[in-house]
Amino acid sequence: MSETCAMKELGGKTYRCFFELALSVMGGKWKPIILYHLGQKGVQRFSELRRGMPDVTDRMLTRQLRELEADGLIRREVYRQVPPRVEYSLTEPGLGLFPILVAMRDWGAGYEKAMGAAPTPAGEAYDADRTPQLHPRYLGGAAE
Repeated sequence: MSETCAMKELGGKTYRCFFELALSVMGGKWKPIILYHLGQKGVQRFSELRRGMPDVTDRMLTRQLRELEADGLIRREVYRQVPPRVEYSLTEPGLGLFPILVAMRDWGAGYEKAMGAAPTPAGEAYDADRTPQLHPRYLGGAAE
């Protein structure tokens, strides 16, 4: 019989196990996609992230970016210029999630195949057509 883990708290999040903590920090519909885009493309501005996720609203993207920043997974860099420029990138903890996100993507590709999904129409690009690579910005050891 398994025992229930003790309740813990970190940064305002309560959890009983590390898996629960991980999901509370990076889980949801949009956070993994944001992290995946930042891992593949490096530094991104809000509008670039928004273009890569056409179904997310501005309000939801803003909220998710704030939560990821508060949890230390992304860095928000504000450049004091006119007009203001804001860029987002992965931190070291966020960078550690990229291999997990790639594994989840690979699982999704296998699941799609196993369930008999229709092939991608000719001439259309699709995520399965490319091998996800970590952006060169992050290679060499540490996220900036």
